[in-house]
Amino acid sequence: MLTASAAGVYVICPTPFEADGRVDVASTDRMVEAFLKAGATGLTILGIMGEAPKLTGEESFAFAQQVIRTVAGRVPVIVGVSAAGFAAMSGLARRVMDAGASGVMIAPPSSLKTDDQIVTYYADAVEAIGADIPFVIQDYPLTTSVVMTPKVIMRIIDSHASCVMLKHEDWPGLDKITTLRRASDAGQTRRVSILCGNGGLFLPFEMERGADGAMTGYAYPEMLAGVVNLSRQGRREEAHDLFDRHLPLVRYETQPGVGLAVRKYVLMRRGIIGSDTLRKPGPKLTLETVADVDWMMARIERGARADKAA
Repeated sequence: MLTASAAGVYVICPTPFEADGRVDVASTDRMVEAFLKAGATGLTILGIMGEAPKLTGEESFAFAQQVIRTVAGRVPVIVGVSAAGFAAMSGLARRVMDAGASGVMIAPPSSLKTDDQIVTYYADAVEAIGADIPFVIQDYPLTTSVVMTPKVIMRIIDSHASCVMLKHEDWPGLDKITTLRRASDAGQTRRVSILCGNGGLFLPFEMERGADGAMTGYAYPEMLAGVVNLSRQGRREEAHDLFDRHLPLVRYETQPGVGLAVRKYVLMRRGIIGSDTLRKPGPKLTLETVADVDWMMARIERGARADKAA
């Protein structure tokens, strides 16, 4: 089961598709193994980057089953169960937990406007899925339009023992991490794991503010693992140097709209998935964008070869 001590890099997995839009079973197994080899300490599936709204309920469960089966208990698997209604959320949450998932992730719907509405929503969600299922708060206001202050997050944490993690994706959000960590250090709230998203765009600084790691989907997850490990060892300069080498591509991947298409293209180029297909509706990369990405990949891999030779 997922616990509040979770740390490291929980790689957010895309859902691989064949060129005709079918879920790519072979690529799914290959992707899981590649992410584990890259240093993942956990995997998160069926999130925003996983194109979850484009899957049927049965496809979502089948994909979760396959990932859990391939992982075979080596690392925790978190499954996104956000849904328009609690019946769908509860059904998927129960099925994936029975299949061997370690916990679920819940994002708030965009209709929530007040602090009390947010707190009530998570109370209702916990009632729906059951207080025995560990869950992650997904705080991603850039996508959900729901702004969660540290006080609101602490209210949710302290109301539900099953809340074990915050997926932090606010931007700017470094001071939010500092506020939450100071509060837990002072005994004002329970300490939970904080893993950060946004493509890792601020990862070195997030680690320095007290984050426990990353939960995102950059196409070179070995960089995320390297930055997290170096940061935890206090090797700040090396952590930032590694991050800076990847920053142009990290930034390129975080572009709204086109970011997932870029990420899937890089994963395909690296041989991790067989196709960069997004389910429709979705953008297609222009030749100019592909040339940009190829150039950035060449720079990254040139630097990696130089490191090995040194």
